[in-house]
Amino acid sequence: MLELCSFFDRKIFYLEGGSETPAVFYIADRDAGGVLINAPRHDPNLLARLEQLAPLKVLFLPSRFGAQDVDAWRAAGARLVAQPVEARSLGIELDVPLDSKLRLTRTIDFLPMAGRTAGSCALRLRNKPGVVFFGPILENDEPDAWPTLVPHDDDQSWENRLFGSLGLQDIAFEYAFTDRFQPHRSPFGPGADRAIGARLAQLLED
Repeated sequence: MLELCSFFDRKIFYLEGGSETPAVFYIADRDAGGVLINAPRHDPNLLARLEQLAPLKVLFLPSRFGAQDVDAWRAAGARLVAQPVEARSLGIELDVPLDSKLRLTRTIDFLPMAGRTAGSCALRLRNKPGVVFFGPILENDEPDAWPTLVPHDDDQSWENRLFGSLGLQDIAFEYAFTDRFQPHRSPFGPGADRAIGARLAQLLED
């Protein structure tokens, strides 16, 4: 477990993954409690450490790629949050389906950005300095590069990915995290919106 950011009302930790499997992050939030971004391997010792940081309340899946040991984490008290189409592809039930509801708290909401999968969705911490967890929507093509759009053979829609990225021009955020993450190498902020915007602009120009 590695602490990445500390703000007045929340802390962000890296737990595992980031290469062969999606990176897992934990938000210890004063209002929302503990929020898992992707599911780590279930481990009672890890659960105890997370509970010391903030009571586990939510497991958010940006896409189906981040699902593992979901039943065990739900049994530990986490409400499962994702887009319904992702849950259907996994054959699981959601506690909070992101269809009409796109806000977790006053300062935490969701940004649907389909294309990598049919229900890819980012989680945003709205209050300054602003943080976005993009899941598989963006990724760094090199370990020390800022995230951008990277095409995959199994993309649900590359065109949707390109179109969705245009909406990021209107969103301010200082920090960004994705499913691809290498501790001590992958940049994540501050200045994430400007750096990612520059990379996306370069991609669209090419």
